[in-house]
Formats: sequence, structure tokens, C-alpha cells
Amino acid sequence: MFKKILIANRGEIACRVIKTAREMGIKTVAVYSDADDGAMHMQMADEAIHIGPAPAAESYLIIEKIINACKETGAEAVHPGYGFLSENQAFADALAKENITFIGPGKKAIASMGDKIESKKLALEAGVNTVPGHMDLIEDADHAVKISGEIGYPVMIKASAGGGGKGMRVAWNDDEAREGFQSAKNEAISSFGDDRIFIEKFVVDPRHIEIQVLADKQGNCIYLGERECSIQRRHQKVIEEAPSPFLDEALRKAMGEQAVALAKEVDYHSAGTVEFIVGADRSFYFLEMNTRLQVEHPVTELITGVDLVEQMIRVANGEALSLKQEDVTLTGWAVESRLYAEDPYRGFLPSIGRLSRYHAPEGKNVRVDTGVTEGSEITMFYDPMIAKLCTYGPDRATAIERMSQALDAYEVKGIAHNINFLNAVCNHPRFKEGRLTTGFIAEEYPDGFSGVDLTDGAYNNIVALATLVHLRQTTREIMGMAETAGSNWVASEGLDRQTALSVEDIEHGIDVTIDGHVLAVRCDWLPGHRRIVADINGKLVAGLVEKAGDGIRITHGGGVVELALRRPRLAELAKFMPVKVAPDLSKFLLCPMPGLIVSVNVGLGDEVKAGQPLAVVEAMKMENILRAEQDGIVSAVNAAAGDTLAVDDVILEFE
Repeated sequence: MFKKILIANRGEIACRVIKTAREMGIKTVAVYSDADDGAMHMQMADEAIHIGPAPAAESYLIIEKIINACKETGAEAVHPGYGFLSENQAFADALAKENITFIGPGKKAIASMGDKIESKKLALEAGVNTVPGHMDLIEDADHAVKISGEIGYPVMIKASAGGGGKGMRVAWNDDEAREGFQSAKNEAISSFGDDRIFIEKFVVDPRHIEIQVLADKQGNCIYLGERECSIQRRHQKVIEEAPSPFLDEALRKAMGEQAVALAKEVDYHSAGTVEFIVGADRSFYFLEMNTRLQVEHPVTELITGVDLVEQMIRVANGEALSLKQEDVTLTGWAVESRLYAEDPYRGFLPSIGRLSRYHAPEGKNVRVDTGVTEGSEITMFYDPMIAKLCTYGPDRATAIERMSQALDAYEVKGIAHNINFLNAVCNHPRFKEGRLTTGFIAEEYPDGFSGVDLTDGAYNNIVALATLVHLRQTTREIMGMAETAGSNWVASEGLDRQTALSVEDIEHGIDVTIDGHVLAVRCDWLPGHRRIVADINGKLVAGLVEKAGDGIRITHGGGVVELALRRPRLAELAKFMPVKVAPDLSKFLLCPMPGLIVSVNVGLGDEVKAGQPLAVVEAMKMENILRAEQDGIVSAVNAAAGDTLAVDDVILEFE
């Protein structure tokens, strides 16, 4: 077995690999850029080597620097994680020349499957169903429009070397094909150093289901069930689960056997994933094969008990698989939520900054894969994923319920994040029913995410929690002299919603009466605690507690409620307090995130129409097109291509 391996990656996946290597008794080497100096993966490893400036193109993507780090530390093998150099044939070849083992598949698999165009051709030749499309390279935007029209809209424009949702656009007409081609091409060269583009038919209302395969160098290959990855935004996965609520055993077997056949065709060894688009009629089409470890691999590990990283290391060391297909059993259910540094209330714009508060949930059926701690810096240079939260249960409903509870307990401050959005999805009736497609988010949140409309019952539970918090805080502030027994209060959410209630002290809690209904709140919460867990009429209700002005903010189930508890007379008078009016920013185009200006598409004096593209901003390796919200005339241009802007910097002004 290897004595020392180097992890050519960063963040949570580097930490994940280090953890398994440590359990196997293997020493580890981390690499880090300027931006990652002091990061968790660097601290976890036995050794750490600096490899350059913050941009990945000057550090994590430089093959020579990785090889030099191996030579300097004596690392015998390299685990590439995912992204960066994980599917780079030149990297694997360079390692081989230095007699350093690549913990991944061989040259043939990387060459044929790592390139989406070649992989589709090979799959077609092997008799695998493939989505109709144009597999040859697209020359320019005009060519993209021509091919799209021949295939028939809608089409998917994709980077040949793409992955992680980058370099992908759906086009429904010629204009979108032209625009999507250029954006996909720009993202592809920025993220992968490869701007080749191809186009295929976009299957409407599809499910994205992938098969995990595992193969050794002796020719043995098995599949470890499937993962449902249909909950996506901009083609990037948000929530995954295993198994899929859609597959039966017959379909699972058919897809699994086809995945294995394809893997054997390219002499695959190591862990890999074959992705399929699955139609409502249970037809399935080969999408692509990822010749690496997937981001969502933990859900497979939870239901199979197989450590995929360990298996990758053992296969790379020349060991045969100890598992046969009949040994693979799927037990229980697992769900994974990707915690991103993005603001769902502002169109999911990326967010950067320091984690002033970071506390992940814990528990027997909770797994958190992360590469950050409290105080870590989230920068604009890398993918915005902060952590992967996984929960396990004997069935799907239990796994989802545990996910919601874990999200309620997740504390992140200092940046914007998508925790409430994840919780909203988990509690969505359609998600709970398993009626999933890759269009779920676009269909259920067509105007973006603005919060959760809580049921009356859920809202009253939050009122009850806020009441207990308020009374406990008041009791402390006036040295235990608060009057609560039989007292009347009003819980006010701004000026729009007021809830009259009465309270009675009970041992280990309070009884709150709302509209004649008694909520028995039993809780030992004390002031200063950020998390509250209470038994309300026999059901556990959890949330995060914060002070908000003269009131209390409670986050629960994806909803955020700010309540002020007042005596009835004070609640009446509060209605007359002046309300601060937000400034009018309609005459400005503001930069919605820290990022690099790729282009400004209009000039001084230009007349613009609502919906017209005005500028393109790149952040966290993704391009974001900024459009006009209304008609106007450009009166000032304050930024140009190449400028780096902060949040709310003014790009354009309008008359």
C-alpha cells in the first residue's frame, strides 16, 4: 500500500480524501494557493506545499507544480478529487512519466469518456441509447444557430470538457442559441482551458439519474445503485439522493448493466459515474461518464456502506475488488444538500466574505463534508460550495425530515447562503412526493426565491417559540420579575400580521393560547443559545434564534420570521411608528456581486430596452448576464471590461 499520497485539490473534497487516507494509515500531502493559506485541508494533511497565486489557472491547474510537490515530499500517488485536473489526460500522463500513480482510471478511459463528444460517439457505437445531437465541434455562433435549428429547439449547448454546470446553456430559439454559445464558450475556456462546444437535444421534463460504477485493473466491474440528481439550478446539482424514488429494480438493473458494459468497453478502473437522462416513460439515454469521484458520492456510501475513496486507493494500488455485484445491497435512504455561498433572495448571486459564525449540525444520521471552519474566508476564486450536508434514514420520508431538522440547526453568518432555500425545497410537497425533474426549481420558483409561505400551524409554532424566547430574555433582564401567568401579548410581524395570544408559565416551558388553541411548549432554552429545540404538543420543532432590533428573528423550515412581542396597548401604538423608505435605485445598474467585468454591452447615450443584456460579470467561475429592468437611456458608464468590482458598485447610470 502507498505510504504517502498527495491530494491535488482543495476544500471539502481534499479534506474528505485525507480523512480516508488517515484511516488507512497513509500519510497525506496537501497543496494550497495564496487564497487557501491556513485552510482546513492544509491543516489536516501531514504536509502542505504552496503552489502559487489564488487563481486556479496559476496554481491548482499547473501540472508541473503538482508534480514538483510530489517530488519534494516523496508522494507516491495523487488523488485528484473532482474538478481541476481530475479528468485531465495530460496530467495523468505526466504523473506516469514520473512513476507517480494516478488514483483514477487509465488513459483510454480518460481520453474517451472525459471528452463528452468522444464519449457519446463511443456510447453510440456500443449500442447505448444516446440523446440526439451534433457531436462534432461547433465553429461559431452562426454554426450553433444552424445546428440548433436542424436538431430542433430546445437544445443544450455544452462544453466538451465541461462539468459542474459550467459551460452549459439551454436555448429555445436562435437568439438564445447565439448568446448561449458565446457564454458557454467563455465559461469553458475560463474553467477548463478548453473552449470546444457541442449541441444536443434538450429532453423536456427529464430526470437526471446516475449510476455509480467501481472497477479494478483485473477486469472486475460492478455498479452500486443510482443517485437521483434532478434538483438542479442552471444545470448544477443542488440536492441529490440515493436511491431514486423513480426507479424500480428492473430499471435499476438495466441502467446498471449498461453502465458496467460501457465501463468495460473503455477498460475502466477506479470509481466512476455514468449519467443518464430518464424520461417519464422510463426510457433512458446516456448523457456522459465522469471519470472521477462525484461531488454527491456520500449518499451512495451511506446506503451501501462502501467507502469509495478507499476503493479508489486500493484499485490504484493494484488490488482486486473485494465486492461482487451480488454483495451490493441498498439499505435505507440518503439525501445530500449542497450548501452554497450564494444569496437565493437576490437571484442566487455569489457571496464572498469571512465566516463570522459557522456551526454544522451533528448526529448519528447526519454527515457533513466541508473544508471550512469558523473564520474561513470564502473567496471569488473558487466554486461557491461551502459544504455537503447528508442525512440518512430507513426510508425517504425519514431522511428528508432529518435533512430539514439538520438545516434548521445549521448556523452560517458573514456571507449569504442557500440554507433556507434548501429547506424550502425539502419541505415542498412535490419534492416529498418524489415528482422530480431537472426543471423542478425553475417550475416551482419561476420568479426566484423570496422565502417560504408557512402554514398557519407552522407560523403559530414560531410565534410560540418567539414568545418563550422573549419571556426568558425578559426574565433575565429584570432579574426574574417578569409577569407571565395569564398575561396577554401581541406578536407583531411588521405592520402586516399581528397574532394575539395569552401565556401561562408551566414547569419546563409555557402554554401559549392562540385563537383558543393551546400550544404546549416544553423547552429548556436559555438566553445566549442560538439554537432552540422545543416539544410543541408532542412534536419537535427546531430553529435558529437571533435578535432583530427590538424583536426576535426565528428561522425554521426555510422560513424567516421577525416578531416583536408587545403588550396589546404598545402593539397598537407601534402601528404609528414611521417606516423607513428604501432609496430608488432604478436609475443605476449595480454590480450584484464581487466579480470581474467581462464586458459592458452598451455605451453612453445608448437607448436600452427592458430585458436587454447590459453587462457580463464573472464570479466563482460562472458568467452572470446583467439585464435592463426597464427602458432607459445610458447617461454614464462607470466600468469597463477587466475591472474588478465590489457589491453595489455602479456599472451604468440611466436618464
